[in-house]
Amino acid sequence: MLEDRDWIRAVEQTWIVRLPKQSLSTFGATNVKYYVVTEPMYEDLEDRSQEGVVRTGRVIAERPTIVTPTYAMNLEGFREEAYEYLQYLSDTYGPNNSGLLYQYRNEVHNFDTVSGVTDDIAYSLSEDLDRRNENMSVVMVGVDEYWDLALLKFAYEFTSMSANENARELRQRGLLEPQPHLGGVPQAAVLRIERLFREVALGGNPEALKQELDRWGLFEYYESRFLDLFRRRSGGV
Repeated sequence: MLEDRDWIRAVEQTWIVRLPKQSLSTFGATNVKYYVVTEPMYEDLEDRSQEGVVRTGRVIAERPTIVTPTYAMNLEGFREEAYEYLQYLSDTYGPNNSGLLYQYRNEVHNFDTVSGVTDDIAYSLSEDLDRRNENMSVVMVGVDEYWDLALLKFAYEFTSMSANENARELRQRGLLEPQPHLGGVPQAAVLRIERLFREVALGGNPEALKQELDRWGLFEYYESRFLDLFRRRSGGV
């Protein structure tokens, strides 16, 4: 069994046999089926034949979100060190320097035991996926106790592989263009805020709009317009 800090060694022993044939989608969600092959923890017992464990599921990557250091610092759930890093980015490149935020979720499906050596099993799966033109599938070899680290490693490599193309497509549509009259936030933020204003005007929850304005540091720019929404609802002028 691995010791508490042996997850580092587990990551080093994890490798990707087959990546998806397409990059992350820029303007929609990306659905990738995964196969993680591991050697079962009981393999050290002499009375067991050589086997591999194959875990399958899906990793869903949400549409990449354009963010800035200012925006990210107003998100919850990061470690303290992450916020310090975001502050460093803000100080170094500016509070509205655009970047992309990628969010993944894991849907676990099946767990199967297969005869054979893990590497051979993984290569066989990869060849079968190639024959069936399964372009959005990934095959990985990991460590049984920390098999989900394989998904994190894949997410990192898949994101790195796709980020330049995603940014290029967003730039071509002008979505990364800074808006000087709003402190330099990217055009994508303006479009997102305008959509939320329309939704609130039609009866939507204003809290989501207020939260988005605060995350971008734009409430002062939109304060009068935001308050007008409530005046209209109350019948005021």
